Amino acid sequence: MAKLAFIGLGVMGAPMAGHLANAGHEVAVYNRGEEKARAWAQKYSGRTYSQVASAVEGADIVFSCVGADRDVLEVFEAAAPVMRKGAIFVDHTTASASLARELAGRARDLEIGFLDAPVSGGQAGAEAGRLTVMAGGEPGMFAEAEPIMRAYAANMTLIGPAGSGQLAKMVNQICIAGVVQGLAEALHFAKRADLDVEKVIAAISKGAAQSWQMENRWKTMNEGKFDFGFAVDWMRKDLGLVLEEAEHNGARLDLTKLVDEFYADVQAMGGKRWDTSSLIARLEPPAR
Repeated sequence: MAKLAFIGLGVMGAPMAGHLANAGHEVAVYNRGEEKARAWAQKYSGRTYSQVASAVEGADIVFSCVGADRDVLEVFEAAAPVMRKGAIFVDHTTASASLARELAGRARDLEIGFLDAPVSGGQAGAEAGRLTVMAGGEPGMFAEAEPIMRAYAANMTLIGPAGSGQLAKMVNQICIAGVVQGLAEALHFAKRADLDVEKVIAAISKGAAQSWQMENRWKTMNEGKFDFGFAVDWMRKDLGLVLEEAEHNGARLDLTKLVDEFYADVQAMGGKRWDTSSLIARLEPPAR
């Protein structure tokens, strides 16, 4: 069993850290809001600390799952100087590829490892321990961390060198944005055509139109329920990273840019914390 630290106990981090503890690992945690950390420690019989440096001291692997680039940088700068040589910093935050490359270089200078390892699967995947991890970094580090991550991940792939995990997550978000918009328009069209939506979905959901979003979100989208899952604010943060990266690599992302604008419309409707499936609310505003 490994000695681990987990920084960031939000809707993703808390269950991920919990799976590590349930797997028998020694887990120390830190969260900016101490109340969440205390609740986690009570539930999983873990240890909580009021400072990042105290939580990570002596850990074999330090995991972070925080909000954005600035948060990752803050955690890394607090953790890295006190991490033992040979330890690995695994960042599960969806952040920029440029930051991942920078931190990998700084980690190398400190003789510690670094993996950028964003996840997909949402809160439900985190709670079920069925996340997908796409990682960037050195193969040896990935091989060391992979068995530990199996506590909360069903699929793990080393994509390439530092930054590759973040770039792969951007690909993931591009796909989701297009699929959700297509599903929103399809449901809207079906209702305007006076079709039985449930029968339509039953007919098409096992064919070429099938998607995870269709299987798991069509019903709540149809009912105008968006009070769960991955929030619009978070998706816009992710799509901002995508569009910024596209400016550097020259990718044309016409649809992604348009869907990002649609999510801005949802935010203006008061849907900042609605689930990303709320794109349909632009077409069929929910009853107040």
